[in-house]
Amino acid sequence: MKILVSDKFRDEGIDIFQENGFEVVKNFTITPEDLKQEIENYDAIVIRSRTKLTADILENAKNLKVIGRAGVGLDNVDLEKAEQRNIKVFNTPEAPSVSVAELALGLMLGFARHITKADKTMHAGEWRKNEYMGYVLKGKKVGLIGFGNIGQAVAKRCAALEMDVGVFDVIPELLEKAKTLGYTVYPSIEELVIKAQIISLHIPANEHTKNMINQQRLNLMNEKTVIINTARGALIDEEALIQSLKNGEIGGAALDVFREEPLKNEDLYSIHDNLILTPHIGSSTVETQVSAAVGVAEKITQFLKEL
Repeated sequence: MKILVSDKFRDEGIDIFQENGFEVVKNFTITPEDLKQEIENYDAIVIRSRTKLTADILENAKNLKVIGRAGVGLDNVDLEKAEQRNIKVFNTPEAPSVSVAELALGLMLGFARHITKADKTMHAGEWRKNEYMGYVLKGKKVGLIGFGNIGQAVAKRCAALEMDVGVFDVIPELLEKAKTLGYTVYPSIEELVIKAQIISLHIPANEHTKNMINQQRLNLMNEKTVIINTARGALIDEEALIQSLKNGEIGGAALDVFREEPLKNEDLYSIHDNLILTPHIGSSTVETQVSAAVGVAEKITQFLKEL
């Protein structure tokens, strides 16, 4: 059987495929047009976030049996089309939990202590100590929207810093777990954004969550509220956020994900005073990439061998 790996993928995963007798083709720069023409030649495909498996591409996937997403989000796969064509879809939701949680916490700390601004001015030969009065995270109310694997990992780390952890989710079992762990459970997003001083997003992007942070909810936030997004760019109405940041209506934001990637919205990246930006590096650790590669390779291998 033949497997296409269309995004950068660790050798540990490739080794598993080859050890089990599969032919592996690596093409990390394949275009959507070429993929549409070539996908019929493969039994399986492995992707990360770059490759978009749209309906028209999957329409040509005549021999494709399985899709493996080395990571959490499946918003770059047309799941309805995959189901229609009886193509199995695997991901590795457990792999990036610690890496993304640590980045979210790092962004909280970076904002609280002006780390990025202080570093930039120091490298410019400036000593601007008096401008960087920060605050401690201890005792601050952090509101987590989403309490899956990553949300739980963030909560654990925030609790270790003695923050007041609150949670909103639509899954009853997750809310019960949050209660059991002693976290505050908010009955609505509105109440969370009103009360939380730091808001961190940890939910998938879909038709129900698109623009979850919109102008109406931004208006409910305190002028010192900070938004952290390491989940998906579509969760935030970027234009509404830009206006709130420029007008000083919220304290700030730290974003690792964007509606369009690479980021091209100059109105967003030209904001400096109350905005931290990173280029979608939540899962960019050696440990996460190895775990995701091995995890998805094992799932695909087992599935193909059982056919």
